[in-house]
Amino acid sequence: MCVQLQYIRAIAALLVIYFHAILQLEKLNPDAWVTDYLFGKSGVDLFFVLSGFVMWITTADKPQTVTDFWWKRVRRVVPLYWAVTLAAAMVALVLPQILKSTQFDVPHILASLAFLPWINPSDPAGEMIAPLIVPGWTLNYEMYFYLLFGLCLLVPVRHRIAAITLLIGSIFVLANLAPESTAARFYGDTVIFEFVAGVFLGRIYKSGLSLSAPVVAAGLAIGFAALLYNDYRAFELPRLVTIGIPAAIIIFFATATRIPDLKAWGWLRILGDASYSIYLTHIFTLAGSRMIYPYVIGAVESDTLFVALMIAMSTAVGLASYYLFEVPVGRFLSSANAPRFGRVAKAGSA
Repeated sequence: MCVQLQYIRAIAALLVIYFHAILQLEKLNPDAWVTDYLFGKSGVDLFFVLSGFVMWITTADKPQTVTDFWWKRVRRVVPLYWAVTLAAAMVALVLPQILKSTQFDVPHILASLAFLPWINPSDPAGEMIAPLIVPGWTLNYEMYFYLLFGLCLLVPVRHRIAAITLLIGSIFVLANLAPESTAARFYGDTVIFEFVAGVFLGRIYKSGLSLSAPVVAAGLAIGFAALLYNDYRAFELPRLVTIGIPAAIIIFFATATRIPDLKAWGWLRILGDASYSIYLTHIFTLAGSRMIYPYVIGAVESDTLFVALMIAMSTAVGLASYYLFEVPVGRFLSSANAPRFGRVAKAGSA
């Protein structure tokens, strides 16, 4: 696996934390100058493209059953997500004033655990499609993609990209032709094609493409500049166009060269390893920051430092979650075998 993917995961997680930290600060002090610099949601798009990329390079020449594939995805995603979702549900029931964007609603909780799109009851407008843990909306897309990609493992590898593109594209068209509904809105969003872009990039990577370091550096600089600028400007265009394309450019150039696992960047790789835990737990840390804001500001008198503190605290909590929960649970579940009902077609088979 390319070590640079872990670096990008770390950057993506930090971008999302920054984005939500600024949103928290806006509620606490709308006049803070740093709230004018709201960006970071693009970290999600980097995750989406990366998911498609990783799914391709880890399955293209490694035949496995559909259930093996799904089981690996379930044991990677579900334990921590269910844990934080149930924890949030308990907080919403016992201390509802802590999590402002969370309500204890049984149907919503069940839909969240099942990765089904559902209107979040805490949204006054009744329009936000999000699970109990609001950032978990991305996992609804992740699990949807994994479901469809797993089915496509039954197709010979030479036809697999066409199969996943056709399958996702067909559902996308049907969703947009269907009457207005939560499911139609969710599955008819262009953001799902960011996963498809990642699959195509994985295919390019497996072909052995290699670019020189200066070209890669220039491409990454352009990609990140476009990503952050479009993120900040929030143009009224499909997310796939404004953020998805720059995210794909970043992944393309980041994987177009082979670099060693630089010891000097070891901390960034660690954050990449823990990015899932950081992503899922940071919302709790930021919620807690509302309670300590008056004391911190009274001591440091700087909203900028408070944002930095929120990012540092979220990272620390995420790392603790990774080492204390995600790693040991993952090791335990990796020893369990998934049921089998057949092998996928091998590369090149009819």
